[in-house]
Amino acid sequence: MAMKLTIKEHSPGITDVPGFSASGVACDIRGTGDDRLDLGIILSETPCAGAGVFTQNDVCAAPVRYCKSLLSPTQAFHGIVVNSGNANACTGEQGEKDSVIMADRTREALSLPPKSVFVASTGRIGRALPMPKIEKGIREAAMRMTRDSAGGHDFARSILTSDTQPKTVTVRIESGEQRYTVAGVAKGAGMIEPNMATMLAFIATDIAVPQATLHASLNRAVHGSFNRISVDGDMSTNDTVILLANGTSGGAVSDNADLLDAFHKAVGEVSNRLARMIVSDGERINHVVDLHVKGAKTEEDAEKVARAIGNSLLVKTSWYGNDPNWGRIVDAAGYARVGLDYNKLNLHYGEIPVLVNGTPAEENLPQWKAEVSNREFTINLDLGMGKADYKLLTADLTEGYVDFNKSE
Repeated sequence: MAMKLTIKEHSPGITDVPGFSASGVACDIRGTGDDRLDLGIILSETPCAGAGVFTQNDVCAAPVRYCKSLLSPTQAFHGIVVNSGNANACTGEQGEKDSVIMADRTREALSLPPKSVFVASTGRIGRALPMPKIEKGIREAAMRMTRDSAGGHDFARSILTSDTQPKTVTVRIESGEQRYTVAGVAKGAGMIEPNMATMLAFIATDIAVPQATLHASLNRAVHGSFNRISVDGDMSTNDTVILLANGTSGGAVSDNADLLDAFHKAVGEVSNRLARMIVSDGERINHVVDLHVKGAKTEEDAEKVARAIGNSLLVKTSWYGNDPNWGRIVDAAGYARVGLDYNKLNLHYGEIPVLVNGTPAEENLPQWKAEVSNREFTINLDLGMGKADYKLLTADLTEGYVDFNKSE
């Protein structure tokens, strides 16, 4: 039977999934004395299969290493504890111990089995966690767990750093009388560059999914979403995406091919929408750019060109100035060194021709400028070399970004 997908952004997120509860509390991790939410917990009362994808930075944070150590085909999980305001990165042996303590205090407060709680942290690098505050916050968060929408919204707020707004999305899968859910929550605004970004994302479902299938689905979704975004070209130490499946709906992908296909699509949809929210909320950006490089010999070549363009400071600052400076774009494409033939290049801003086989369509200049003045616009570059393509979601670079980060 055909499966229908219904999508809602800015939803409660995780608590939309039956069997999951969440909370968020303020424990002053930043030491500012305010009441900003900065610690949250996600909980499934029933055991979950779990999968994770993490930063590829050689300098990775203690909670990343801890989460990696938990993952196995047979391990069951119940939840995730997350703090913002402090990355617990580059914190030595104490940082490793603190990640374990966070997991242990959470499972003790919620009466959970050993090794069933993931840990994630985000914030400033190189500072020890204020563990007395965090342990108190964990106890408080454990007492506030709720399946209500408030729990999901509080959790979404508790993981934010330089973000201006929470990022949540829910996908409902319907087939006749059957209803299944995949929902997610994310944070991220700066240090956004695969693999993946200074981002955290947590996705949950009430569908029963074997760990191997869960892992494959998450990897595919991340490859098509979180690994195709860039704000400033900096890869973080803490990137984490975790997917949990508790099976409370009674639906299982192992005996339903249609449900498996719908599940893959739902995880991809959640990931793509969260990824776009992250770029759209990039630190002090003015423009979001869908960059599509096609006509390459290989996807690897297309990606090289896309990243060269999307991370070029000259290109990004021209976008900030609403300047359709296509010369900077083709220059960046050229230094990707994939063997371009300039006379085969076809470039469009949206649907408007810029280069036709290397010849500028200068009569379109007013239209170019109008197009790149939009908050969101698309650039299509056809290399004329083959059939492979790559899409990258990127942004401009503003003086506001510099001002915001110069004293962080």
